[in-house]
Amino acid sequence: MSDCLVLGFPEYEQQASQLAQAAKLPYAQVQIHHFPDGESQLFLPESLPKHLIVCRSLNHPNEKLVELMLVAASARKQGVKTISLVAPYLCYMRQDKAFHPGEVVSQTLIGELLATQFDHILTVDAHLHRVHDLSDAIPVQKAINVTATDPMAHFLQNHINNPFLIGPDSESEQWVASIAQHYNLDYCIASKQRFGDKEVEVVLPPADYHDRHIVIVDDVASTGKTLLATARKLAHYQPGSISVLVTHALFVDNAISELYAANISNIWSCDTISHATNSISLAHFLANELPHFLKP
Repeated sequence: MSDCLVLGFPEYEQQASQLAQAAKLPYAQVQIHHFPDGESQLFLPESLPKHLIVCRSLNHPNEKLVELMLVAASARKQGVKTISLVAPYLCYMRQDKAFHPGEVVSQTLIGELLATQFDHILTVDAHLHRVHDLSDAIPVQKAINVTATDPMAHFLQNHINNPFLIGPDSESEQWVASIAQHYNLDYCIASKQRFGDKEVEVVLPPADYHDRHIVIVDDVASTGKTLLATARKLAHYQPGSISVLVTHALFVDNAISELYAANISNIWSCDTISHATNSISLAHFLANELPHFLKP
């Protein structure tokens, strides 16, 4: 792992520096100044190694993507030979098909853009639909999409006694089932019908929810409406408690306050996106994947 540096950004400094520490690699940070018109002035370390690992989570992606590409292109000009991207949350992965004439398929376009500057990419629970292999979306030398279900399962084991896991829709089943199998936990999967970005109907399968410690599990929480609809349906059964566990905590607008108002006791997330609900650090988990990029 010699001649390698982890490079982070101010808004994700804690996670990037913890990744470097876990991987026993040096750490440096991009310095950013924003001009009044919104343009970014970026400063890299004066001396860069042959291999650079850039760590930045890509929520609120539009500004971040421009800065990321500027950093990578400048690093190449400074002589960096290999650039790996660790993006624990990866943007624009949902849009993999045009449903209407003229609709832009952003997944492949963003994937091709990233592949122009990065040799490798590592992400967590990428939200893929019809594309099942990350390398099909991002044509780099090595594309790794890991699932955080292992650390999430261990976290639950230490915080909830005999939890009952619920996935709010069929897409969540892969995460729920994987977490449940670690400790042979009970789980079920609800069905969901979406009528818009913020209107959701959830139907629970028959089960004995009364007095159980329910944990609603999903990969991404954006508006939180699916979680909210699930919690409201569960309330009729008088469970012992209701908690939420997600990989990626977007929680836009009033999502958090609405969830707590629905008598949800705990809201937990991995630290793929910096958020007040972060409860599970993935630094060591991700560091274990870096040797795939560091082999000569």
